[in-house]
Amino acid sequence: MKMLVGLGNPGNEYENHRHNVGFMAADAIADYFSFPNWRSKFQGEFSKHTIGKQEVILLKPMTYMNLSGQSVGELARYHKIKPQNIYVFHDELDLKPGKVKYKLGGGAAGHNGLKSIKEHISADFHRIRIGIGHPGEKYLVNNWVLGNFSKQDQTDWLDLFLQKLPEATQQLVNKDAPAFLTKLALEKETIISKQETVPIPEKKSSKNSNKLSKQREASGPFAALKDVLLTKSKEK
Repeated sequence: MKMLVGLGNPGNEYENHRHNVGFMAADAIADYFSFPNWRSKFQGEFSKHTIGKQEVILLKPMTYMNLSGQSVGELARYHKIKPQNIYVFHDELDLKPGKVKYKLGGGAAGHNGLKSIKEHISADFHRIRIGIGHPGEKYLVNNWVLGNFSKQDQTDWLDLFLQKLPEATQQLVNKDAPAFLTKLALEKETIISKQETVPIPEKKSSKNSNKLSKQREASGPFAALKDVLLTKSKEK
C-alpha cells in the first residue's frame, strides 16, 4: 500500500494559498481516479482507492501545516505503511513556479510541514516539490506563501499542472519517478513553447527591390560594391 499526502492548511481562508498546493494536488488525484468521499480520521481527511493495480491512501492532514506529521504518523502506523512508501506533495520556494522535482529523504529546507513529518516517521519518505517561486526577499516569504495564487499563475502553469498530475501519478506509485517527472515536464514545455512561438511577419518590399536582391545574390559577395562603382562611373 502507498500513501500520498498533500500538505496544506484547513479552512476556506487558506484554500487558494500557495502553501496549499499540496491539498490541490491531492484533490486533483482524488477527482481523476474517482476516490470515495473524504473521511475524517487520523487527524486528517483520507480516502482509499486504487491507482492502476496499486492500493493507495490519500491524506490531507487537518492539523495545520506545522503539525502535519501527527496525522501522517498516525495513519502510517495504523496501516503499517513504511516511510519508503509515503509520497508527500508540497510547495517549494526554491523552484520556479510550475517546476516539479522529486526527492527521497533529506532535510526539511525550512518547510515546517516536512520538518513535522520527519519528526514522526523519519526522513526516508518521498517528496514531490512543487515550485511556487520566491518573492525575492526573506521578509516577504510569509505573505507570499500565505497569499493566493494569482490569475496569472493559474493561466501560466497551475491549471495545467493539476490537469496533468493525476495521470503522471500512475508512474509515481509504480516507483518510476523519472517517468513521472518527464511526463509533467514534457507537457509543460509543450504549452510554453506554443506560447512563446510568435510568427515574424515578412518585410514588405517592391518588385524592383526583390529583383535587385536576386541579382545581388546571383552575383556573389561583391555585387553591392559593383553597384557603387557603376554608379560613380556614370556620374563622371
